[in-house]
Amino acid sequence: MDCRSANVDPWVIVAGGVHRHGGTDKANLALIEYLLERQHDVHLITHFVDAELAQHPRLHVTTVPSPASSCFLGEQLLSYWGRRIAAQLRRTASPRVVVNGGNCLAGDINWVHCVHHAWTHRMEAAPTAMRVKQWLATRSARRREAMAITKAKLIVANSDLTQRHLIEHLGIEPNRIHRVYLGAESTWLPPTERERSDARKSFGIVDDSPVVTFAGAVGFDNNKGLDTLLRAWRELHRQSQWNGRLIVAGDGRALQTWKQFVAAEGMQESIQFLGHTQRMPDLYAASDVLVSPVTYESYGLNVQEALCRGVPAIVSAQAGVAERYPSELKDLLVNDPRNYVQLASRLLEWRPNLPLWKHKTRLFSDELRRYSWRDMASRFYELATAN
Repeated sequence: MDCRSANVDPWVIVAGGVHRHGGTDKANLALIEYLLERQHDVHLITHFVDAELAQHPRLHVTTVPSPASSCFLGEQLLSYWGRRIAAQLRRTASPRVVVNGGNCLAGDINWVHCVHHAWTHRMEAAPTAMRVKQWLATRSARRREAMAITKAKLIVANSDLTQRHLIEHLGIEPNRIHRVYLGAESTWLPPTERERSDARKSFGIVDDSPVVTFAGAVGFDNNKGLDTLLRAWRELHRQSQWNGRLIVAGDGRALQTWKQFVAAEGMQESIQFLGHTQRMPDLYAASDVLVSPVTYESYGLNVQEALCRGVPAIVSAQAGVAERYPSELKDLLVNDPRNYVQLASRLLEWRPNLPLWKHKTRLFSDELRRYSWRDMASRFYELATAN
């Protein structure tokens, strides 16, 4: 099939990262791959790009630093270079410019993956200096977000939740926003028994204990809900009938703090901290349930990926991905993600019905995998070229 585009004007993509190991980063990568497939030149301004993708002859990469690991300073550089390169291209072409939220004031297409105005950071345990820094960063992020999104000609949201937040918090007219769900890993099938057995052994699981997984950043902002899960685990740990294993996949500045909490509660035998890992397909193959008690999540790619692997996911009803849950899985949604007693009860209810929940998840898993990353990119492209 000839997939070349009749319109070969260049595209500019401004993104924090473009690789296969993160939510927004995966989405941007899928879009770029699709554009390259259609013979567009793509000018990418980013902090980090997948090494293999960077070798493509039609991809022109401008890598900018994040001074002092500052998101604020990093976004200032992204915005500067994004606008500069777009302006250069406009002298001879009509480029389409895609930015993410407030990372560049380009005024063309804004692909919104979170809404800072709707995101309340939970920094209770953070050092005072870090809380002040986060407060300043949030103010700056909200100001840039409002300027960039209201200026955009086309706004694409990753969920109905994100669309609703844009309307409620930024006053965007509904007809200016188009919802495009994130794509799925079509090849991430539910594991065979052999795959499952090998995966469990690779993570040191040699018995039939149910494996509970948490996947997300472990920072002092408790938005991802690890604090709720670990306190729920403490409740479960005190009950003789509970024999679960918890695997935490994720890194961040609060990792050592939570390791100390686990040790102080005597739970280190039942909890494994992986840190940052690129072995998520294997981890999901070894898992029996993913738990994601987030207080804010515009979508929730970790949940979708677990479901694609046939793993039931207990997730906050407030997460964007929850709006896609079919009625038969609604009991896996948590209405109060900070209520650790309720979460512990939900896990106790899930445990004896583990085979049933896996069976119920299978159909939803098949449905999610039918909508690939390429399908998502194609839908995005259709919207962009129609406007």
